[in-house]
Amino acid sequence: MALKSIQFNQHTLEISYEIINPEASVDMIVLHGWGSNKALMKQAFAPYLDAFRHIYIDLPGFGGSTCNLALETKDYARIVELLLIHLNGSKDIVVGHSFGGKVALLLEPSVLVLLSSAGIYRQKSLKVRAKIVLFKFLKLFGLSKFREFFVAEDAKKLSEPMYQTFKNVVDEDFSKEFASYSGKALLCWGRDDTATPLSSAKMIQKLIKDSTLNVYDGDHYFFLHHAKDVSQNIENRFLKTLEHK
Repeated sequence: MALKSIQFNQHTLEISYEIINPEASVDMIVLHGWGSNKALMKQAFAPYLDAFRHIYIDLPGFGGSTCNLALETKDYARIVELLLIHLNGSKDIVVGHSFGGKVALLLEPSVLVLLSSAGIYRQKSLKVRAKIVLFKFLKLFGLSKFREFFVAEDAKKLSEPMYQTFKNVVDEDFSKEFASYSGKALLCWGRDDTATPLSSAKMIQKLIKDSTLNVYDGDHYFFLHHAKDVSQNIENRFLKTLEHK
């Protein structure tokens, strides 16, 4: 594991990363989902894809990386780009899980691999919408200290900058961004995913012109059990093309 200080918007962020197969000529950037870290992604993919230089990154605010300001998804993408400049890294192929999928998309790589990616807006349930209205009402009376009873599980116990970041990124609709992506895409999804359901995958497949969808048994973290097959698909579909770029 290594750390790099990145200057962004007059703040210093310490970004933790790890490189596997440093001598390989084709770069593969791997980005985790919200609330996760690079160790999970490394656990899945480090044993495979020997022809790629794996670059595992803790996104700001997760794992070993710091975050002391509120960010948007586009900020995450820019911070990753700044790190890649330091690492002399190329955006040959970017793998992104969940929230990391949105960051991967904004990096505009030659090849995009989305693992149960976020980015398709889903209408909140009536129960959730009622909780939001009630919390806003309580805030008017200075009762925001009851926040933990109203926020999503993913947002509880977050620092203030990360809570603001969560609010910035949680409900984004990236339909236009998916439609404007011009590279090749491999979509891999868990059949029983409830966080980013299979219906989202099918919408993304329609939006990205050159895309293929593979569906696996499992939930939002299906890739932990199917990393070998996902890796073989990446290698068989894209390695030769990327080597001759």
